[in-house]
Amino acid sequence: MISDSDLHKSGFLKGRFDKYLGEFVYGGIDGCVTTFAVVAGSVGAGLESKVIIILGFANLFADGFSMSIGAYLSARSEQKNYQKHRQIEYWEIENKPESEVQEVREIYREKGFEGELLEEIVKVVTSDKDRWVDVMMKDELEMIKQDTSPFMRGLFTFISFLIIGFIPMIVYVLDYFNHLSINLFFWCSVLTGIGFAVVGLLKSYLTQSSKFKGIIETLLLGAAAAAVAYYVGDFLEKILS
Repeated sequence: MISDSDLHKSGFLKGRFDKYLGEFVYGGIDGCVTTFAVVAGSVGAGLESKVIIILGFANLFADGFSMSIGAYLSARSEQKNYQKHRQIEYWEIENKPESEVQEVREIYREKGFEGELLEEIVKVVTSDKDRWVDVMMKDELEMIKQDTSPFMRGLFTFISFLIIGFIPMIVYVLDYFNHLSINLFFWCSVLTGIGFAVVGLLKSYLTQSSKFKGIIETLLLGAAAAAVAYYVGDFLEKILS
């Protein structure tokens, strides 16, 4: 089992990548789940490898691109919303300074400060407009500026969707070129399970939760999606044939 310290030592989660781990994890989960579901549904319907590959890759790129665009637009919206409220706070400080000072006082009173110390804190905070606005954004509006790029969030989502989402397709691509004498869906399931385990481990690191729980939750999610897709495919193949 890979430990958190091993991940740090390897440099895997260092630098800028660390900021986009969330996008990588959830993009990977969605990619693996949806692609595996497509494969399972196709197998349930008795489709050949060529058709499975076509459907799988169509899903991989279409859904991956859609999800990355969604991540990008969501991040852009967050940025614009933050900037809009920040400008509002500047306007209120300029035009309603007394009420804004009182709001700062109430914020720190709720934190347990009182008397001369409270008034000194209020004086320090309100002596600098930028600091004042920072306090209002964080403590009044509970909004924190994101230091990530919307483009990079979308890109990491797309890359992880493609990389992890390709795992269920591997054996079918190999079979198309080499005609493997193996149970394709069984080995597809094994490889996909490994992919889910890796993503679940990264998810547990991201959420600071149990590694075992993160892996099991991700595996169950993928298994449930695949089971539904498989039996729907099988059912439709029977009634439409």
